[in-house]
Amino acid sequence: MPQNLCTCGSPLLVRYDLEQVAAGASRSDLARRPPDLWRYRELLPVLDPANVVGLGETMTPILALPEYGRRIGLPGLITKDESALPTGSFKARGAAVGVSKARELGIDRIALPTNGNAGAAWATYAARARIECLVVMPEDAPKLTRMECALAGARLFTVDGRIADAGRMVRQAVDKGWFDVSTLKEPYRIEGKKTMGLELVEQLGWRVPEVIVYPTGGGVGLIGIHKAIGELLALGWITGKMPRLVAVQAQGCAPIVKAFESGAETAEPWPPEQAHTIAFGINVGSALGDFLILRALRESGGTAIAVPDAQIAAEQARCAAVDGVLMCPEGAATLVAVLRLREQGWLAGDEEVLVLNTGSALKYESAAVVAEPLRLRQDERLPPSATEPAPGGRTRWGTTEVPG
Repeated sequence: MPQNLCTCGSPLLVRYDLEQVAAGASRSDLARRPPDLWRYRELLPVLDPANVVGLGETMTPILALPEYGRRIGLPGLITKDESALPTGSFKARGAAVGVSKARELGIDRIALPTNGNAGAAWATYAARARIECLVVMPEDAPKLTRMECALAGARLFTVDGRIADAGRMVRQAVDKGWFDVSTLKEPYRIEGKKTMGLELVEQLGWRVPEVIVYPTGGGVGLIGIHKAIGELLALGWITGKMPRLVAVQAQGCAPIVKAFESGAETAEPWPPEQAHTIAFGINVGSALGDFLILRALRESGGTAIAVPDAQIAAEQARCAAVDGVLMCPEGAATLVAVLRLREQGWLAGDEEVLVLNTGSALKYESAAVVAEPLRLRQDERLPPSATEPAPGGRTRWGTTEVPG
């Protein structure tokens, strides 16, 4: 029977009979399967393959950032690029599994608040499954995600406020029979998100990087990666210890960082009137799974760090200019985090550090740092400086220069 939370009010977490999984599947079995999210079916909650709702959830690439890493003193810096997924973000993982399980449970109406990408993903997968979807988002959420929801046929509403205000409106629909698929208020979104952890371990040859850096709002992805690696260790498919996990938040909305630094087990809500960041996906003032995030950080020997918007924009541009990887603002926040952690000595410089780029930067028109091009008349020639080597080892980008 569909259920949202434990009777105590905490999130429900899916558990598997790992002895049975180990007896029926192996790493070599996975190698013979298609390179998609569903290759990990023994560790996913959908029981009947006929209920799978898919849009081509391919494995996403792990890319080296050699030049950017060299410049900040982290030559082992790599990123997992989630922009290749359907709907352009990691939210497709949670939606694919969550909507598939909703279909299996006979749920035909779902509702959620969103900062943008989650709504786009759930609306799209719900359309594929012929499930009605109601979405409420802050009116200043990225316009493209609003368009995605509308085109997918969702009942879309915007609110003059924050995601918490959108959540209060969703509860009105839930009271009238819509099933709540808000962050951690249904158990299966996290199971989709955990496939990031399963994938990255397999892609690295069944080993873990020393550090994983994650942009953290509701924190489902970080919790999911922690859960995935724990399950792989329990299965004996990998050995060793958990990588150090790092939660990255914006200075304008950092409840997890504040709680981590104070030693608290839960996070006090961030004042709504003070919450602001260009990394809209992590503008979450109160996370239902705060205690799970903090537990994962501490158990792994990790940390939490808040970064400024101005530097998010600067590092987004620098990474794109020197390594050709254009991260979304949330992904760029992880670049600022590793830069600062390297400067502080928390990172020694010889570690393999994986940062998550959680989606496509092209969804964030207002957040991108885009220089105006040099405008020419039809009869005009390129200026001499346009074809000369850039001075001082700099990379020209429009009318701006990115320091070497």
